[in-house]
Amino acid sequence: MSILLDEHSRILIQGITGQQARTHLKYMLKYGTRVVAGVSPGKAGFEVEGVPVYDTVRSAVRQHPVDIAVLFIPARGARDAALEAIESEVPLVLLLAEGVPHHDTAQILGRARVRGVRIIGPNAQGMISPGKAKLGGTGGQFPDRIYMPGPVGIISRSGGMGGEIGSALTHQGIGQSTYVSIGGDLLIGTTFADLLPLYESDPQTRTVVLFGEPGTGHEEAAAELIGSRKITKPIVVFIAGEALEGLPRGMSFGHTGGLIARGIGSPSRKKRLLREAGALVAERFTEIPYLVEEALRRRPA
Repeated sequence: MSILLDEHSRILIQGITGQQARTHLKYMLKYGTRVVAGVSPGKAGFEVEGVPVYDTVRSAVRQHPVDIAVLFIPARGARDAALEAIESEVPLVLLLAEGVPHHDTAQILGRARVRGVRIIGPNAQGMISPGKAKLGGTGGQFPDRIYMPGPVGIISRSGGMGGEIGSALTHQGIGQSTYVSIGGDLLIGTTFADLLPLYESDPQTRTVVLFGEPGTGHEEAAAELIGSRKITKPIVVFIAGEALEGLPRGMSFGHTGGLIARGIGSPSRKKRLLREAGALVAERFTEIPYLVEEALRRRPA
């Protein structure tokens, strides 16, 4: 099995006629992703790689049942596009754009909460259930070089580092169930703590790797959940950015999700809380595959 995405998931692409969407649509289709429709205002009746295009999400979902909407939409248009998908009751909306204004994101998340829609992102790279389907830029043109089917879930605030973890595990002969890039912005829809229960319920997943960064309380919330023993599967964690704690106060570095205030959101604090909760915390990236092997021994198939 997997979480959120499999070979049966029906995908809608918003912004399908744009260059980025056209490029990644080819890779998604080649991997077996079931893209049923696209949306691009004024382009109804066209096709992109054999996928029919509609003017609106509403008109697309009238013709095609949709499980996930993927937004290849620039930050300035992300709010309107996301709200259109939410109002059309698409169950899961994936926001790829970086730099969506926080006010817009707050509106998206508020409306999604009311309508019972799951938001992933903004600033999310995508996701992949190896051997089944992939969304967004995850895996690029050659996903089989990075990911392989197996028992390890991956959740990462960094799309690039999520790929590095998948590659390191695959190189070690360890496959993955589902990888989700949750996004590195200050405000995001789905967090570590939201996804861990889904992996807990997934019979394919035996352990989960978390890649965290400075800023936000997402890793701290995950530590609280793990410590509550509601998550019984072993968790492996790597938190990047501890060197940032030595920078002069007020110096900015990275994206808005990297804000640290009075120690809250600091990598050292996150690592301490996660270790106290029982997670296996890697001090170096190269330790991750070996900690995963230890975790898999703790949770035999």
